[in-house]
Amino acid sequence: MVNRQRLIDNFINMVKVDSPSGNELEMATWLINYLKERNIEVKMDSAGDKIGGNCGNIVAYIKGESSENPICFAAHMDQVMPCLGVKPVIDGNLIKTDGTTTLGADDKAGIAAILEALECVLEDKVPHRDIYLLFTACEESGLNGAKNFKSENLPCKDVVILDAGGATGVIAYKAPAQETIKVTFHGKKAHAGIEPEKGINAIVVASHAISNMHIGRLDELTTSNIGRIEGGGATNIVTDEVTFTAEIRSHVPKRLAEEIEHMKKCCVDAAEKFNATCEFINENAYPSFELSKDSYVFKLSEEAIRKVGIEPNPMIIGGGSDANIIANLGYRCAILSVGMYEVHTVNEYVNTDEMYQAAQMVYHMMAL
Repeated sequence: MVNRQRLIDNFINMVKVDSPSGNELEMATWLINYLKERNIEVKMDSAGDKIGGNCGNIVAYIKGESSENPICFAAHMDQVMPCLGVKPVIDGNLIKTDGTTTLGADDKAGIAAILEALECVLEDKVPHRDIYLLFTACEESGLNGAKNFKSENLPCKDVVILDAGGATGVIAYKAPAQETIKVTFHGKKAHAGIEPEKGINAIVVASHAISNMHIGRLDELTTSNIGRIEGGGATNIVTDEVTFTAEIRSHVPKRLAEEIEHMKKCCVDAAEKFNATCEFINENAYPSFELSKDSYVFKLSEEAIRKVGIEPNPMIIGGGSDANIIANLGYRCAILSVGMYEVHTVNEYVNTDEMYQAAQMVYHMMAL
């Protein structure tokens, strides 16, 4: 069964490997060597060339005793900055950072759980299904590895992604689409002390537009946020240009479209009111996805979670992941939690008891 100390040792070894988005080659090399040492067929695709990174996605295949219901286990190799020179600290059943970097439990805890489960299956010669592994690049920088993944490289259709935060037991089965938005207001520059009436203050225009927008949680399945605003300079100059970036997420396509149009109308109306102009650009960052609770991979996830003594916790989430992209390539994706907390911060930590449970769950899903 799962070797707890080996799991922890592998995790610590991996978090010491620098792997910021776009520069995951060292991590990819570590994984490729690990798999090849175990005589596992592994290859890297060309996604890195298309996204300006130094490596692509890794796909591996382990032939099983049965080719019925093959499963792919997936996680991403990159982590958010600051993540160079990670110094993991063991504190009881927690592994955290020294406070200067992120830890990389997102998503190396997922990778560690997958590798340990596989190690157990192979060394104990446990009969297992056909197993595929997928380790993606540049997930944190816009899901770009997954966006450039070719389905021809992965013939099975059920994918378990180890990339949800919180206690083990979570099965994230539904996530929203996200639209990214950039708006620029053009006013007119003038001296603020001598002839301000000749200017059009773009800050005022942007403020008026934003004050009329729907921001925050709009309903149970829709959110909106202004993330950044910039422009202006000296106090004696009427600001002539302001830009803000925003996002809208929703599980419901109609609601997403409605809120995009509302935000755009707020901007256009404000520009007209103050005799300014605006440029409104929106782009889909990723589509929504939903896994049927009647699907094989969902039911297999529930069964594996119960086998380690936990009650499954199906969850609708508000964040995006590789699942949003991969599911829209025709795959059935379940996202499982691995005991990571406060991700994307220097306070990030992983609960090793829960990471151990995650490895046990993967083991049960691999074995026949």
